[in-house]
Amino acid sequence: MSETDQRPLDGLTVGVFVAPEGTEEIEFAESKQAVADAGASVEVLSSDSGEAKTVDDDLEWSESHEVDATFADVSADDYDALVIPGGTVGADTLRANDEAVELVGDLLADDKPIASICHGPWVLVEADAVERTLTSYPSLRTDVRNAGGEWVDEEVVADDGLVTSRKPDDLAAFTDELVETFAAESP
Repeated sequence: MSETDQRPLDGLTVGVFVAPEGTEEIEFAESKQAVADAGASVEVLSSDSGEAKTVDDDLEWSESHEVDATFADVSADDYDALVIPGGTVGADTLRANDEAVELVGDLLADDKPIASICHGPWVLVEADAVERTLTSYPSLRTDVRNAGGEWVDEEVVADDGLVTSRKPDDLAAFTDELVETFAAESP
């Protein structure tokens, strides 16, 4: 492959979180596709092996996705970056999972980039990782502020390796910024 054929995330491994049930389909699928299209090797991570069932608009069942590895079976050393999609139920399930929260904390401690959208920043709050400027679904603003973050109402925010976005309508800006940040911040 020539240098001109190289993609921005070639050689990187990105973990994409999914809850066993309740992760927002469009946020999961489009984020996963964006990092794959940019050249990253992608692994779907969850608390349970097998398949995870996503939702549309938090209320309707959507697709099933194969889980590549569980949080218990991986470490921060396995990934160059992480993506945490939203979905109210899915994000709430993920933030209650100690192994998911620990993985997020370990990646941040290693200065590896993380991208999170919609309700996904709940996991960042739980990992004590929001002492910076970020955005999320508006209903999380008090949670973010109470955890020491500066919440702003913007389409996408990148601050010190952390990319956050508000909602599915912001996905184009979110995926563009996460690819750019992952390329710039990863080894």
